[in-house]
Amino acid sequence: MKFCQIKITRSILLPACILAAATQLANAQTPAATNPAVPDWALPASATHKQVSPPADFHRETKTTMTPIGIFDGQSDVGAAIIPGSSSYDAATKKYTITSAGYNIWYVRDEFRYLWKKVSGDVSMATEISYPNPTGYGDRKACIVIRQSLDDDAKEVVVALHGEGMFHLAWRPEKGVKVRDFEYRVTSRGALPGGKSMDEGIIAHAKRIGIEKRGNKFALFVSMFGEPMTQYGAPIELKLDGPFYVGIGFCSHEPDKADTAVLSNVVFVNSAGKVK
Repeated sequence: MKFCQIKITRSILLPACILAAATQLANAQTPAATNPAVPDWALPASATHKQVSPPADFHRETKTTMTPIGIFDGQSDVGAAIIPGSSSYDAATKKYTITSAGYNIWYVRDEFRYLWKKVSGDVSMATEISYPNPTGYGDRKACIVIRQSLDDDAKEVVVALHGEGMFHLAWRPEKGVKVRDFEYRVTSRGALPGGKSMDEGIIAHAKRIGIEKRGNKFALFVSMFGEPMTQYGAPIELKLDGPFYVGIGFCSHEPDKADTAVLSNVVFVNSAGKVK
């Protein structure tokens, strides 16, 4: 009788051990356990938090697929945001839909979804931009990007339209160096570089943005209301060795939350003077 009781007790404990091991395995495989925590520097700026530049030694390897999409030859999650990006193209409407998380395209490294092609020489490129989600983060950025490489800290030039309406011409002058930029907010009082306008209720969103590469000079072009593209501000100067990457991208500005931008009527010409 005593022997029988021991057998019954062991038969109850064994499944419990197996269940505990299975639970540990399941927990280890959940996204919460495998996704790295968002560093404090990557959190969006708020009334109680200041977003700052990443540590100089912080990098994530870009994830690339050689999958053509529209006029582009490949797609990359530059900087490998915690949530993988995605993209699609509607040939009938000529619209690219890009979904991406990513803390920023700024400072000394970037995180964004990038559709690209490799070229050399001069470039003219333009696109219309819209944001289907009206409540996304104000500094989310849909952009045209010309980069020396797909590294997260590559030399680059970016023209972008922010979710809140500001547009800019930005550049990283050397690999691993902090981005510099010219910023514009358009109101009834005209274009104001940087800062908050005094009449923000009537900030206008650019209808179309573009970039021209002419030799080592890069210029921002904008159309506010459907008028012909107009150059905004002075060009910047940056030397990129060919071939380099040129394409469109999007960043939600939230490291662990994806958002979506639609870029349509994309024009690319491998020469200067063709932004339209």
